[in-house]
Amino acid sequence: MITRRSLVKGSAALATLAAAGDLMGWAKAWAATELQYKPEDGAKISLLRWRRFIQAEEDAFLKLVEAFTKATGVAVDVSSETLDDVQPKASVAANVGSGPDIFWGLYSLPHLFPDQCVDVTDLATYLGEKYGGFDSAAQKYGKSGDKWIDIPVAYNGNVINYRQSAIKEAGFDKIPEDTAGFLELVKALKGINKPAGMALGHASGDGNAWVHWVLWSHNGYLVDENDKVIIDSPETRAALEYAKQLYDNFIPGVASWNDSFNNKAFLAEEVWLTNNGVSIYAAAKSGANPAADADQAAKDAAPKMAEIAEDMNHSFWPIGPAGKPTEFHICYPMLVMKYSKVPNASKAFMQFMMEAEQYGPWAAAAVGYLTQTLNAYKDLPFWEEDPKITPAKYAAERTLTAGGKGSVGEKAAAALADFIVLDMVANAASGRETIDGAIRIAERQAKRLYR
Repeated sequence: MITRRSLVKGSAALATLAAAGDLMGWAKAWAATELQYKPEDGAKISLLRWRRFIQAEEDAFLKLVEAFTKATGVAVDVSSETLDDVQPKASVAANVGSGPDIFWGLYSLPHLFPDQCVDVTDLATYLGEKYGGFDSAAQKYGKSGDKWIDIPVAYNGNVINYRQSAIKEAGFDKIPEDTAGFLELVKALKGINKPAGMALGHASGDGNAWVHWVLWSHNGYLVDENDKVIIDSPETRAALEYAKQLYDNFIPGVASWNDSFNNKAFLAEEVWLTNNGVSIYAAAKSGANPAADADQAAKDAAPKMAEIAEDMNHSFWPIGPAGKPTEFHICYPMLVMKYSKVPNASKAFMQFMMEAEQYGPWAAAAVGYLTQTLNAYKDLPFWEEDPKITPAKYAAERTLTAGGKGSVGEKAAAALADFIVLDMVANAASGRETIDGAIRIAERQAKRLYR
């Protein structure tokens, strides 16, 4: 099994190989001795992934792809789509039986079409035995019954992003650890004209993350342990009343935000607290303001970005009446479609990506935006280098899964894809519906899915 000591040693060895120009030599040695799957003759893989939020992560991923190709002779054609577009493209491909060999999506995507996913139980077993096992949430995302239908590659730890100077000006030393205190902070930020804002449009990542936290933190759930719809409850009403109070103190316009709006608003100093991965922080540290497209504008923005990075920090989500963490972090599963003519080559690529010598440098390049699903990788050295990203390290331990109390399967995946909880919170918070009206709509939609 891999330990912290061996990971550190492995990272140092990898750095030595890279410095000597022999990274490809290591990859070729791996292909000769560790590869579990013989690629099909003339294999070429097409892979569709979510569009990167951190440039260094994508750069490291493409280097990983290049090393795999040189080591195995298998070319990998990588394309990307926004988070919101991966799921519909994968669903269409599953229905028509044609498209990319590998999809790398989010949450419980493979559970929308579990029968169309290649069985990767052997690969998951190999990785688990070698690297300390997958955490419990990843196992739920990865398995359909007793069979693994995907490899949960990582989580995006969705945490509270905030400006330290703003919360101090608002009268707080830190992010409150309870929901009541958090609401008071949001009210105080509005009072000093440095508001908070969290997405309430169809934002698959950030929107789903915070609305499920609101619901679960008040002990409200869409379904129970037996997948019976229980959304119409006093706990749900309390959650929606709380969400409405937050919304009333947010910056106007969040009801139309997708997953990119809060990043831009934070770096433009339009909001001073939001929820996100640590990609806002990474962008600020690099001086890369996504709102500044032109080269000169980007250069002019660099000093301000450095100031924002210095002033930023991250925290866990506050605890609500449930009395325990009820966070919702994005799982990024990777699956192979059954229609693929290169299933062995595709599994070989996933094995290569998840090996320590590849996974460690790739995760380090993502600077905490991506968090491990394999237990051994909790001790990757980069986690100790910047305490501001520490909350993201614990995503696996603090997250609930897409089903909440219920199962992670086709119905839970469909509920997420249909934005049932997100729309319920948005309807109630924005006043488009009464609280009871918003619950009735969600209940009706959920009961159609969970028949």
